This record gives sequence, C-alpha cells and structure tokens, in this order.
Amino acid sequence: MEHKDRMDVVVVKTYHMEEQVVRSMLPPMKELLKWFDEEDEERRRRIVGLRRFPALTCFARNDNGEDTMEEENVLSNARVVRDLAEELIGIIESAKSIGEFRGTHKKESQTLVRRLRHCLPLLEELRDLDAHIPQICISCLQRLKKSFILAKKLLKTCRAGSKIYLILEAEAMVNRFSSVYDKLNRAMDGFPYQEIGISEEVKEQVELMCMQLKRAKQQMDSQDMELTMDMRAVLSFYDDQIAECESIEKLANRLPLNTLEDLRIETVAIRKLVKERRGQNAEGTQNIIDLLDKFKRFAGIEQVNVLDDPLPCNRSLRKCTSIAIPFEFLCPITLEIMRDPVIVATGQASSYDPHLILHFYTTYERASIQQWLDSDRQNCPKTGLPLTHTSLVPNVALHNLILQWCEKNNYQIPKKLPPPPPKKAHAEKVITLIQNLSSSQLQVQRKAVTKIRMISRESPDNRALIAEKGGILPLVQLLSYPDSKIQEHAVTALLNLSIDDNIKKQVSAEAPIPAIIEILQNGTVGAKENSAAALFSLSMLDENKALIGSSNGIPPLIALLAEGTIRGKKDAATALFNLSTSQSNKARAIEAGVIKPLLIILENKGLDMVDEALSVLLLLSEHPDGRKELGQLSFIETLVKFMRDGNPKNKECAAAVLLKLCTNNNNNLVVALQYGVYEHVSEISQNGTKRGKKKAEALLQLMTKSGQIPTYNISSINSLC
Repeated sequence: MEHKDRMDVVVVKTYHMEEQVVRSMLPPMKELLKWFDEEDEERRRRIVGLRRFPALTCFARNDNGEDTMEEENVLSNARVVRDLAEELIGIIESAKSIGEFRGTHKKESQTLVRRLRHCLPLLEELRDLDAHIPQICISCLQRLKKSFILAKKLLKTCRAGSKIYLILEAEAMVNRFSSVYDKLNRAMDGFPYQEIGISEEVKEQVELMCMQLKRAKQQMDSQDMELTMDMRAVLSFYDDQIAECESIEKLANRLPLNTLEDLRIETVAIRKLVKERRGQNAEGTQNIIDLLDKFKRFAGIEQVNVLDDPLPCNRSLRKCTSIAIPFEFLCPITLEIMRDPVIVATGQASSYDPHLILHFYTTYERASIQQWLDSDRQNCPKTGLPLTHTSLVPNVALHNLILQWCEKNNYQIPKKLPPPPPKKAHAEKVITLIQNLSSSQLQVQRKAVTKIRMISRESPDNRALIAEKGGILPLVQLLSYPDSKIQEHAVTALLNLSIDDNIKKQVSAEAPIPAIIEILQNGTVGAKENSAAALFSLSMLDENKALIGSSNGIPPLIALLAEGTIRGKKDAATALFNLSTSQSNKARAIEAGVIKPLLIILENKGLDMVDEALSVLLLLSEHPDGRKELGQLSFIETLVKFMRDGNPKNKECAAAVLLKLCTNNNNNLVVALQYGVYEHVSEISQNGTKRGKKKAEALLQLMTKSGQIPTYNISSINSLC
C-alpha cells in the first residue's frame, strides 16, 4: 500500500516536469514497476496513461506484461505541433496589427487578413491538443508556416512598400495574392482532422475557407487599373512635357506623393525593393526609379540616384530653393531654370464688381507655355484662370536677374537636350492589342483601345503598323460600343491614324463617318471634341465632305460650336471651315443656323477665335443666302472695327469678308464707308500682310470703280436702311 501511494505521487509530480528531469527518474520508476502485479489493471492503466502527456518520454507495459519504451516520436511530434501552432498564431496576430492599408490593393489585403484569421480556431485546438500526432500533421503545418510568412510579407508590402511599385506592377501584385492563396490551400490539403480529434465545427470552418480559396478569382480593382494606366502613360511621354506635368500632378495628389516626407519614405521603400530584386527585372526597376525622379522633379526636389546614396535622409531630398536656384527663376511647368522667360496675362471678374476685370501676370519659359497654348489650352497652367490673350511678353527684368545670379554663382544654365526619338511599337505587342479590341471582357477592351490610342499618337511607324496589322476595322466597330470611354478612345485613335494620308483612305473605306457623327451628338465632352477633329481630318478627302454633309453631320458641329468648350469650339470651327469649301455644305450650314454662333464668337474676345470665325464666314459669304444674312449693318460695323483694331491676321480676314459682301452690292460698300473703312483699308494696303494688302487694294479699286468717296458720316447711315 505504501508503494502504491508512492507511485501516485510519482505520476502526479511528473505531469509537468521537464524532459531531462523525467529521464533521470526512469530507472527508479522501472524498479518500482516490478512491485506491481500484472493483474492490477488499475495500476497498469495509470502507468500506460503517462504516454498522453507530451512533456514525458516514458515507458509502459504491453499486454503481455513486458516493459516497452515509447521513444521520442510521440513527444517530439507533440512538441513540434505545439510550437508550430504558437508560431502561426503569432504570425496571424502580427498580420492583424499591421494597421490600415493604403488605397492600392486595400480590399485584397483585408480579405487576406480575414482568411488568415479563419485559421485561428484550428491552431488554438492544435496548441492545446494532447493526442497522438501523426507526421502528416506536422508536414501540413510546416507548409502552412511558409505560406503564412509569404502572406505577412505581402501584407507588409501593401502597407509600407513602394507606392509606385504597387501601382506600376499591379498585375504582379495580383499574381502574388493568387500564389499565397494557392499555397494556403495546398498546405491544408490532406490535413488529418479526424485522426487527431479536431472538432467538427473547426473542421467545417477551415474546409469552407479552403473552398473559398479555390474559387477565388484575383483581378485588379478598377481604380487600381486606372492608376496603373495613368502611370504607364507618364512613362510614354517623351516630348510632351505639359501632358506629363498634368498626369504627374494627378497621380501625386491621388497616391499621395507630393510632400517632402512622402517622397523620402518612397525613396527608402524603392531602395529596399532594388536590394530585394538583386538585379532581376531590371527594366521594371528602372521604370520605378524613373517615375520617382519625375515625382521629385514635379515637387521641386533635388534628384539623387536611388542607388548612389546608401543612407536616405532629409538632406538628400531638399527643395531646389534651399540648394541653389531661387524658386522664382524656375518655370512653373518644367521646374527648370528659365532661359527665355515670358509673361502671360490672366483675367478674373472682381467679386465686388462683375464688370471689373482683375488682371494677373505669371512668368513661364517661352517654349513650355507655347507648347501649352499650341495644345488648345486657354487657361493659365499655374492659376487655372482664363487667359485674357495669348500674346507672350518677354520678362526682360527677370531675364537680367537670372543672368546676374548665374554669373555671381558661377552657374551655367544646362543646355536643352533634344527629346529622344519615339519608341517604335513591337509588332507582336500591336497584334495582341488589336486582338484584345474584340475581347469579351470590358476591362481588357478598355486597356487595349487606350494603349492603341497612345501608340498611334507617337509616330508614323506606329500608325502604319496598326493599320497594317488590321487595327482599323475593330476600332471602327468600337465606335458603336455602349461604353463612353471606349468610344472616346476609339474615335481618338482613328483621328490619330487619319493624320497620315494613306491611312486616311483606309479609315474612310471602313465607313466610320455615321458612327463618328453619332458620338458627336451623344458622346462625352472629350469624345465630341475628338469626333469633330476626326471629321475635319476625314473631310480632307472630297468624297467625305459630301458624305458628312448628307449624313447630317453639320448640325452637331454647329451645336458644338455654340455650346462646347474652347477646344470644342475650335475643333468644330475647323471642321466647318473644311466642309464649307463644298457649295452644297454651305447651304446646309447656313440653313442649320451656323452664322449666329459665329457672330457670337466674334464678340467674345476671351475665345481668341476671330480668325477661325471670319474664315468660315468668308466661305459662307460666297453663297447668296450667306451674303444676304451677313449684309447687316451690325456685322459690317464689326468688320470695320477689326480692320481698325485687330491684329494683322484679323485685319486680313475682315478685309476679305468685306470684299465679298461689297462685290456687286453697292449698299454694303456705302455702309462700310460710313463707318470710316476707307482710312483702315488704306493703312492695310500699305502695312498689312501680303494677302491683306491684296484684299485692301481690291477694296480700294472697288470704291474707285463705284465712284464712292469717303465723305459720309455715321448720322447718314439710317437713311440707307
């Protein structure tokens, strides 16, 4: 009885002993076991029960009463499973504490964390399990650990990785998520739930998660896709600094990457990425570095090679103003020191008196602001205010200050490097894009038509390649696609292709004009503008002039002329001018009411479209109905004012229109003389443009031939009415 009590004590006290201590107790325990009677089932059950405790490597008797030793398999497996479960739970808790994810890949990151948390009940049961553990369970947990580590690394990248990388290589990120899900699913394949006694509820939860992983289809978020396309577009800009500046500003605000701290953190993240890649995917890495340089340049920050400076700090990201060049000397568009600074004037109505216009002046590099103006923009790039005029006035004072500063600081203004030649698209890539135009997936179509629009703008070789590989027909078919963005990109791509005369004929052969007119009537603002430009380009072919007119394409052009943006008005006026070279289209335009919006444009000085409007009116004045509608006192007075106060081109156009109205119409000539046109005609004949001089001389001859002398006064005009 004494020995039995001692054995109870031994068993109780060894439940939680360390393995080394238990091993030291085995010899006396073996001697103690000899005392037990083989028929004493209760005592034998107690000893055999020791094997349930994972902290012990123990022995037992078999059914024949022989001593057997349980070697380290049971102990080792149980301890490994317990340690793995603890480690996996720690990884999940670490992933949960990563924090708020950025907008990019935010949804997928949150979904991944949620799926990791679904594994917690299983791991908690494994941690507390004291049953026999088979080797397959350990293998599953080891695979699960590898997938958890990959998942945690991926989540950290989404939380604190390079923003540029996450956007530019969004497709690679989607593939990384898919890879993690695949590894999670494979890790749980064949897990011995029943063999180790996992509860049915936990088993069902884990199996449901695995089923979701199998069904999960990874695809890019639409907003992420839009950002990716915008960022790739920035890489495609070679000589269009204005478009690049606008795109960089848009991206910098959305990411954001527009402050000193933002760019410092991004530089650290990119440097870490470069080290992790170890030279792999060199082209992609270079694109990321190039984009970082563009963001720094836009923010006015010194560009330091990411690979050169091993310790990123605030000193390596300093404002240009704090390094050398005064900020006032930098062009707001290019952020480079100005070589030829010019002033542009903007106007804004006073909040106190709407009739009072407040003028503001901003200085730019001449080449940059001229490129801005050439792209049909009529507002100030810096302030966004409308330009009062497009004349560029040299800023002599600032130019002298820049030269003095350069001399004093021994600073040499860097020479302007010529832009690199546009890249030629690869034939295989173009073929793939053309095939994707007919894809059943909307996002694939959008991506393809956007890319074709971009490359068709870059070079004649690209346009020829798109046409050669059969890209025109699917683009024409997309004009009728029920998606406004696809319509806009398609009509713009066709506009780009039609620039080349040979391709223009190929485009026309696919009968795109009715669909373009439909977009002109019902499309987005940008689509309407580009449709007008496309009609102008296609109307270079005489057969298309008649087709556009007979297809009722003139009324929507007049509507755009009256109600569109400045760019839209100019596109419409240009198209109407070309169409009006056809006599039948003149009648259609006059009947559709084109003259009224043209006269309104003449009165609006802010549009700066006098020459365009007068050019169209000149063609319309060749038609009897046009001359009849234009032969009004108010319009003749307007022509005389332009001949007096307009620029040389205005004077030339006004003189040409007046000549048309006065030929074979003595009354119109008399009215013009009453408004004092003789003096202005004489001045133009002496100092006007070459064409202006010819028109002015023809007017003087007309006056002489008619016997009219300039002795009328304004008060006598009413007698002619």
